[in-house]
Amino acid sequence: MSRICRALLTACVMLALGGCSSLPWSKKKDEAAPAAQQPQKLREMYHLKVVAPSDQEDLLSEYLDLARFRRAPESEAITPAELDRLIAGAPAQARSLVETQGYFNSQASARRDGVAKDGLPQVVVTLEPGPRTIVREVELEAKGHLKEAAQANDPLARATIAEMRSQWKLKPGEPFTQSAWDGAKGDALTVLRIDGYPTANWETTSARIDADRNSASLYGLADSGPLFHFGEIRVEGLQNYRESDVINLATFRPGQRYSEKALLDTQDRLLRSGLFEGAVVAIEPDAAFAAAAPVTARVREQPLQQVTLGVGYADQTGERITVEHTHRRVFGRTFFGHQWTSKNKIELGRVNQSWQGDLSSHPLPGGWRNLIGGSLSKEEAAGTITEAAKLRIGRAVETERIDRLIYLEMQQASAETAGTTLRSRALSGNYHWIWRDLDDVLLPTKGWAANIESAVGYAWADALENGSFGRLKGRLTGFRPIGSTWFGSARLELAQVFAGDRVGVPDTLLFRAGGDDSVRGYAYRSLGPLLNGAVSSGRVLMTASGEVARPVSRKLPQVWWALFVDAGHAADKWGQLRPVFGYGTGVRYRSPVGPLRLDLAYAEELRKFRFHLSVGVAF
Repeated sequence: MSRICRALLTACVMLALGGCSSLPWSKKKDEAAPAAQQPQKLREMYHLKVVAPSDQEDLLSEYLDLARFRRAPESEAITPAELDRLIAGAPAQARSLVETQGYFNSQASARRDGVAKDGLPQVVVTLEPGPRTIVREVELEAKGHLKEAAQANDPLARATIAEMRSQWKLKPGEPFTQSAWDGAKGDALTVLRIDGYPTANWETTSARIDADRNSASLYGLADSGPLFHFGEIRVEGLQNYRESDVINLATFRPGQRYSEKALLDTQDRLLRSGLFEGAVVAIEPDAAFAAAAPVTARVREQPLQQVTLGVGYADQTGERITVEHTHRRVFGRTFFGHQWTSKNKIELGRVNQSWQGDLSSHPLPGGWRNLIGGSLSKEEAAGTITEAAKLRIGRAVETERIDRLIYLEMQQASAETAGTTLRSRALSGNYHWIWRDLDDVLLPTKGWAANIESAVGYAWADALENGSFGRLKGRLTGFRPIGSTWFGSARLELAQVFAGDRVGVPDTLLFRAGGDDSVRGYAYRSLGPLLNGAVSSGRVLMTASGEVARPVSRKLPQVWWALFVDAGHAADKWGQLRPVFGYGTGVRYRSPVGPLRLDLAYAEELRKFRFHLSVGVAF
C-alpha cells in the first residue's frame, strides 16, 4: 500500500472515531447537555401594607409600583436603594391613581415601618382620599352637517342632538371618574354613528377640574361629518339563490337616511329566512360616498337540501319519531316567476300521527312570501280521536316586531267521542298577527308579546246544521325582572267561536285546555265540556298563568328554579266555564335554542301530581 493510501486510511479512521464520540451514548454523565433552565421562583422582597378606604386600597394594592415589584426572582432582588426610590415615588403615584376615581385633593405618604418577624422590610402606604369631585355642569355641542341641519329646523337633526344630550351618562351631580368620562364620550358618539353619521368623532373634549370646589365642568364638541344615505346593495356569497332573495328582505331602500338599526334588522331577517346560515350587512364609512354609501351583504347559504331525523318525548303527546326534509329550491331556478322552498314533516307517535307539507316562495318585495300548505293528522286526547285534513293558500311576512299571516283554508275533521263520530268541514279566511317587544326572543326576561288569531267562514256537517261562523283567539304574555335576581312572567289567553248552537264547526277549530303551555297538572287537551260522560271540545276558552323564577346560583346563571300557578278551562259558553287550578315548581335550563322546562305540577281538581317537559316559549 502506498504512503498516500495509508495516510488516507488513517484519516478516515480518525474521522469515524471522532463521529462516534458525538453520539449520545458515548458521552459521560458530566458531559451531558445541560437541562433546560427552570424558571426561578418568585420570592417576597418586602411586605406592603396599604391604609386607605376599601375601594382605594384595592386600587393601590394592584397598581402601585411597590405592589408590582415586591415579588421577584432571587437573581433580581431589589436593593435597599431601589426600595427607597420606590417608597419616595409612591405618594405621587398613589395620588395620580385615585385621581382617576375623582379624588383630586388626596393626601398620601409612604414609609418604612421596621422589619417584620421574617426579617423582611415592611412598607406602609397611607392615603386619605379627601372629598370626591362631582360633575357640576355638562355642555355638549355639535358641528358639521348635524349642526347645520338643526339650525335649519330639521326635526331629525334636532332629535339626534337631543338624544345625544339625553343619553349622556355622566350627568351633573354624579361623581367624576376617568372610566365614566371615557364611557360617556363613547356612548355619545354611538348615538350619532348609528343614526345617520357613521364618521362622527370628537373635535375636542375637556374636563375642567376645580380642585378647590371639588367639581368638574365637562365639555364636548362633536364633528358629525356628513349625513349618510344608503346606496345600492351589493350581495356577496351567493351560489344557489338570487340577489333578489337578499334585496327583498332589506328594511331600507337606496336613498334612505343611514341607520345602523336598519342594517341589523336586515341581517336578522336574512338569518330568519331559512335560506342563510350566516349574514353580515354593513357599509364602508367613507365620507366620499356619503350621498349614496354602497351596502355590502355578505351571506353564507344553507345547503339546498336537508334531512332531520328526531326521536323525542313530550308529556302531552308521548314518545315520537320525526322525519323532516327541506328543499330550498325545489323547482329549480324558478316556478311561476319565483324560487320555492318545500318542507315536509312526518311525525309518528304513540297517540299522534301527522304529515305537514308547505311550499313557500323565496322573499318577494317587502319580505312577503306566498304560501301553499297541507296537512293530515290523527290525534288522541282525553278519549277523543280526531282525524283532520287541511289545505291552505296565503301570504306571510316577518319583521322585527310584527309577523303577519293571511290565508284561505279548507279543512275537514272527524271527532270520535264515546262511540259518537261527528264529521264536519269548513272554508275560512284567516288573519294571524304576532307582536313582540322583548329584550330577547328566545330567552325573554323583559317585555310583552301578543298573538291574535281571527277567522270567518262557513261550516257544514253530517249531523248538525250548516252555517257561518267566526273565530277569535288572543294571547298576551308579559315578562318583567323583580329586583336584581328574580324574574316574573304572566300569560292570559282568551278564545271564542261565534256561531249558532247547532252549526257543526270542525273540532279542530274548537278549544280544549290542559298541558305544558295551558294548565299544567292536567293532561294535554283533557279540559273541556263533557259529552256523554267524555271530554269534548268547547266554543270558549280561558287560561292564565303566573310564574316567578331565579337562578339557582351565581355559578350556574343558566339554571333557574321556578314557582308557578296556572288556571283555565274550556266550555260551550262563558257562563259554564269553571277554571281549574294547577300549581307547582320547576327547573329551567336557558339553552341557546330556548328554555328547557321540567315542571312538577299539582292538579287541584284531580288531586294528582304530573310532570311536564317542554322546550321554548309559546307566544
